[in-house]
Amino acid sequence: MLDELDHLLVTALQIAPRADWSTLGEVLDIDASTAARRWARLTKAGHAWIGVHQSVQAIVPGSPLLVAFIEVDCSAGRLHEVAARIAEDTHVFNLEHVSGSRDLLVTAVFTDHAELARYVGFRLGALDGVAASRTQVATTLHTEGSRWRLDRLTEEQRRKLAPATTGRLPSRTVPERDLELVRVLSEDPRQPVARLAERTGLSPTTVRRRLDRLDAEQALAYRCEVARSLSGWPVSVSYWAAAPQSRAAHLAKSISTIREIRLCASLSGPHNLLLAAWLRSVDDIAAFESQLTDRHPELVVADRAVTLWPMKLAGHLLDPQGRHLRAIPLGRWHDPRSDTAEADLLARLRTPSVQ
Repeated sequence: MLDELDHLLVTALQIAPRADWSTLGEVLDIDASTAARRWARLTKAGHAWIGVHQSVQAIVPGSPLLVAFIEVDCSAGRLHEVAARIAEDTHVFNLEHVSGSRDLLVTAVFTDHAELARYVGFRLGALDGVAASRTQVATTLHTEGSRWRLDRLTEEQRRKLAPATTGRLPSRTVPERDLELVRVLSEDPRQPVARLAERTGLSPTTVRRRLDRLDAEQALAYRCEVARSLSGWPVSVSYWAAAPQSRAAHLAKSISTIREIRLCASLSGPHNLLLAAWLRSVDDIAAFESQLTDRHPELVVADRAVTLWPMKLAGHLLDPQGRHLRAIPLGRWHDPRSDTAEADLLARLRTPSVQ
């Protein structure tokens, strides 16, 4: 298990993932070398890690990114084979083996609806071992995992670490010129500016200026994660819920403030809200759901699933205990075979059939 100092260090890095060791040590009342040594031990064991990706926290109509939740049913004995292939897709954000009426729950990012249709129809549909899939689009992400905290610090400690806000509206996009910088940064989000400059061919001043701008515009989302089995919140549950459409946004805003909630998304399907909660134990599942519906009487929970293996989280592959294995940097999906299959179908559709 992680000790108290480990928890404090993870919490501090959740707030300020690129803070230098001297600052972190000062806030935690330890020396910088102790903080660096602790973090090196945690990352080497896969107990904690930091990732960064383009922000997808406010998907709205017209946004350049589209988030979809895809439920996948697998043929008997083929689940792990299918999961291993899906996990390598760079646009797949989360991949979970779950209980209930679906085998896998996939969270993936697309540039538009046509790309989503191509992926579901020509990539998933063509995979050996996939029996069926169901897709829902996120119309709004009200909260997501990068905002979740262990909350082990005092208010004064959080204030010392929290970055200053500029008041600018989130841009939700990374300029094309910065994509290579973000890709290199994603390999190790704590790389110093000098190392980033060396690897991208930019000057340190340019790197610092571009990172400052991306942070000010909230174009990047940093995530300091901890193995779920060691976090004190070892049980993850997804809830599909329905709420009156006129009240859904209000309910989602309230639900997003609940301590256990890691995800709250409005959906395009019959269940117009998807929630994900981290809980202390399996015994808390029913109690949490009761508290949730008691607090929000208009909410009806239609289905629920327990995560058995969080196979991929925010682009990072995990073992069955939720420990870090390796990162797959988030990127746009491209599959020449799917492009070819779609082109063949379009050619057939263009050609009048002979009766």
